[in-house]
Amino acid sequence: MKITKDTVIGTILDAAPETAPFFLEMGMHCLGCPASRGETVEMACAVHGVNADELIEKINKFLGE
Repeated sequence: MKITKDTVIGTILDAAPETAPFFLEMGMHCLGCPASRGETVEMACAVHGVNADELIEKINKFLGE
């Protein structure tokens, strides 16, 4: 699975639940909330003031290992 800015967070968590800590680190503590699961990575990063490219790179690196 390759994550992009347009990937929906719920899709990521369903496919790779072990990525949850990456979202918790950025302050996204409402991962069970239907609204947060429906956001794209880019949308969530904008709300939480996180660089989307850096987060995507970290997650894709983790998934590639």
